[in-house]
Amino acid sequence: MAQDITLKVAGKSYSLSAASPEMEQLMRLAAQDVSAMMTKFDARFPDSSPEDKLVFVAIQEAAGKLSAQKKMSRLVEEVQTLESDVAAYLEGMKK
Repeated sequence: MAQDITLKVAGKSYSLSAASPEMEQLMRLAAQDVSAMMTKFDARFPDSSPEDKLVFVAIQEAAGKLSAQKKMSRLVEEVQTLESDVAAYLEGMKK
């Protein structure tokens, strides 16, 4: 059951719905991460608009997501290779 929550990001409150307690926790952690990144970008780029800083955060997070997806894909390939190697080894032991 969805739960309405309020998250504060970069000093502004946002009302959202969390589908589960686990999702609520993830959303709260994400809001904390975004706020922390905004604080860092505030220090590095004090003259940039909040919108520009949010774009910096979005690009950084999207790049991280793409990197994680690429790594996960490589890990899946490694697991498949290992499964194939183990199956071939076990098949060889039967002979």
